[in-house]
Amino acid sequence: MKSIFLLPNKEKSLARRHPWLFSGAIAKKDKDIKEGDIVEIYSSSREYLATGYYQDESIAVKILSFEKQAINQDFFNHRIKSAIIYRKTMGLFDDENNTIFRLINAEGDFLPGLIADFYANKIIIQFHSAGMYLMREMIVNALVKNLPDTEFIYSKSSSTLPKNESISAKDEFLWINTDHNKRNFLSDGFLNDMTYFFAKENGCSFAIDFKEGQKTGFFIDQQANRRLVSELSFGKTVLNCFCYSGGFSIAALKGGAKKVDSIDISKGALMLCNMNVDMNGFNNKTRITRFEDEEYAEHINSLPKVHESKCEDVVTYIENIPSDTYDMIILDPPAFAKHQKDLNKALKGYRTINKKAMEKIKSGGLLFTFSCSQAVSKEDFLTMLFSCATLAKRKVRIVRRLPHNFDHPQSIFHPEGEYLKGFLLYVE
Repeated sequence: MKSIFLLPNKEKSLARRHPWLFSGAIAKKDKDIKEGDIVEIYSSSREYLATGYYQDESIAVKILSFEKQAINQDFFNHRIKSAIIYRKTMGLFDDENNTIFRLINAEGDFLPGLIADFYANKIIIQFHSAGMYLMREMIVNALVKNLPDTEFIYSKSSSTLPKNESISAKDEFLWINTDHNKRNFLSDGFLNDMTYFFAKENGCSFAIDFKEGQKTGFFIDQQANRRLVSELSFGKTVLNCFCYSGGFSIAALKGGAKKVDSIDISKGALMLCNMNVDMNGFNNKTRITRFEDEEYAEHINSLPKVHESKCEDVVTYIENIPSDTYDMIILDPPAFAKHQKDLNKALKGYRTINKKAMEKIKSGGLLFTFSCSQAVSKEDFLTMLFSCATLAKRKVRIVRRLPHNFDHPQSIFHPEGEYLKGFLLYVE
């Protein structure tokens, strides 16, 4: 196995079991090390420290083990089994109303560079490093061994892998359960033509656009926060910004919201959102079919729409709405900062949308606001919200901090793993 040796006193982070080794800590390395190679790391005094995979980035090695062991099929069988046991302990495999959850959460499950999401026995993988991608066969074998009821495993990694001349990843099925395929999918050709499938969250059904949708097809990390929206939305007028496939919109409708508006700049996202709203019966047209009384059906049809989707820029939309239109506003934008160099630009973007939301929300309104930018710390985000409240001249209370769901565990050795920051604010 190839080796890397550290400069004196550069082993402290590995002694604390942090899963990243930065390039500045390296004194020398074997000359023939390539992107994705498994390497052993030694201190300046030649003491073994850890094993991981190499990459030509500032994070030079991502650690797989702090014990001297082979990174082979047995390693992945054990590590993936451990991730599954955790989720079984948390009851995630036993809830018929929730068939969507994160199965492997990178560093949080001690498998840096690997994301796997579970959708009703279908698994969608995203590889975020060449090292993990090169070991995909062992990963698939371990998933199938530990979860024999899996229907298929699909890799959606063409956009998540770093640009590398030696790797030309495409989005593709890595494994198909042929027995299940014969029963339910008819043929491999049907699977290849398949655009989306269905799974449940909090008792509601969602079409998962696993090929063209964002992430693996759904924003899984917000499950608990969507449940909270349901609990607080009864009788309220709700604005869901950056709605994507309508997760928060459907949560509000399920909770009895009087009216929900879903805003997104993507027509494709809104089409998926409308499909999900219709499928769950949260619009007037669907409700009519529940009644045979024509007069009552006509009355229902005359009511204002309970849900509307609008293809608009969020900032422009909030700027133009009258004050006091909404009792609840949800801001869950895409990551504004994927790298530290984008931090100031990101904070400016968050400040713009949060200030406008605070200015326009009804007195006594609830603002759910999030950042999924890893470069933005909790302290940065909270300071930004303090600034917005001051500029908007509103009294603002912090009701609750809103982290990602417990299917996204965070390694205690890796504080950077807490990427989702959220707050529920009460605005007077």
